[in-house]
This record gives sequence, structure tokens and C-alpha cells, in this order.
Amino acid sequence: MESRASPPGRIHLVHRVPIYNAAMRVTLFGASGLLGQELVQELKAEQLAALSSKDADLRDHSRVREVIRDSRPDWILLSAAYTDVDGCESNRDLAFAVNCDGAVNVAKAARETGSRLMFLSTDYVFDGSKRSPYETTDARKPTTVYGESKACAEERLLEILPEVCIVRTSWLFGHGGKCFPATILKLASTRPEISVVNDQRGSPTFTRDLASALVQLCRASAKGIVHVTRLLHRCPAGTYPPGSVHARRSLGAVVKTHAIKTSETNLGGVPDSSAGKGRNIHG
Repeated sequence: MESRASPPGRIHLVHRVPIYNAAMRVTLFGASGLLGQELVQELKAEQLAALSSKDADLRDHSRVREVIRDSRPDWILLSAAYTDVDGCESNRDLAFAVNCDGAVNVAKAARETGSRLMFLSTDYVFDGSKRSPYETTDARKPTTVYGESKACAEERLLEILPEVCIVRTSWLFGHGGKCFPATILKLASTRPEISVVNDQRGSPTFTRDLASALVQLCRASAKGIVHVTRLLHRCPAGTYPPGSVHARRSLGAVVKTHAIKTSETNLGGVPDSSAGKGRNIHG
């Protein structure tokens, strides 16, 4: 409520109606990815600038800075990353350039504009040796290049933006991109039998659920490290979401599956094809 100038002896009161759930200004990096596509849908009601890697390469500091300066977002969601775990092993420089240095470019630009940053991280920052689910306070101990690059990014971002929100998740699956269930169904449509590893454990997370949780975290002004997964119990890779080992061919026949160890294959359909222990994180 405020007063406006009125004739002498009179005060005119103006009632201002409070605005709740006002639209957020959000800049999303990684809009064309498996999670990014769901985030675009989840953020329809917000003022969204959705960028794919073609629109803004994280390694290009000038371009990243330009995009963030022009959009001046309340929140930046950094979903873009080089997530090919096996590819990272043979392209270490690229993995760190995108996943660590690229994230640092975004963080520095966010600091300049006063924007909040949400960084999507991974269970790969752990080594998978813990028998119980990982907590946010557990020490990082990556055993893969991908994990190292994301762990490095976490540490750098916390230095640059102490109020950054780091969201670790695992084993994403959903519509519109490569994921374990989609790979199994594709193989099942062309083969009478398929092999699936059964010595990995993790928490499969549906991208639509994750996207909703991320927006809620933004609304709550979350900060620090958060674990967000759909399932809290350990799920063998061979039973990764419901019924994947019984994937049906288009004609309706049940496809036979064979359980194998991770060391026996580098098949692309394996969720964690470079690590047999798996990592289970607690939300």
C-alpha cells in the first residue's frame, strides 16, 4: 500500500495486489538433450531462452557471456555436457573442455549478471564402492574421465558461485533421445536374443520427473549439493526400468535375454558401460 499526491488535507491510498509465482527468466543450456527437451516443456510458463549446443558452445566464453548478458536470467540451468562415458575415456581434453571449462564459463557469466546457476552433475563423481546410497556429504572419488571432469566442475563452480545449486542424478531415461530402455527396445526389434549386464547398480531417473524437480528447486531458491533420483533402491542394470529384460518385439514375441558381466562387453546399451560397480545416490 502506498500514498499518492492528493488535494491538501486528503490522502489517496493505492492498494497493490501481490503477485505470486511470477514467471522466472530462465536460460537453459542443453535444450536439445534428453533432459533438456523435458525442461523446455516444464518451463513453458516461464520466460525461457532455450539453447542447444549449436546455439551456444560452452567452450566459447564470449558466446556464453553474450547469451547470458542479453537474457539476464534469474536462473541458468546447465544441462549441456559431454556425457558419452566411453567417449570421454578416449577424449579427455574434450571432456574437460566441455564439462569443466565450459561450466566455468557459464558460472563466470552468471556472476557478472547476478544470475543463479543450477548445474546438472552425476553419480560418476563417486567410485561406486560404497554399499549404501551416497549422500551429498560423501567425498568425491571419480574413477572415470567423465566423472573426473564433472567433479572438477563441481569444485570450480563452488569457488566461483558459493550459492550454486549442484544437482546430482543418475541413469536418465525418457523420450526423445538415447537411453537404456530405448536401446533395448531397438535391439529387441532386430534380434531374437540380447545380452544385458547384471553387475551394475544404480537409481534410474525419468527425465520428466527430474525436470519437474529441477523447476521446483529453482522456485525454492535451492543452493548447495542436492541428489535427485526417481528410485532410492538399488536397481540391477538388467532390470532397469520395469520389464526391460522382457522387451517385446513389434510382433509381440518376448525377446530372450542373457545376463553378462560388464567386463564381457562394451555394448552401447549398457547404462554404465565403463564401470561394473555402479553408483546409487540418495535423494
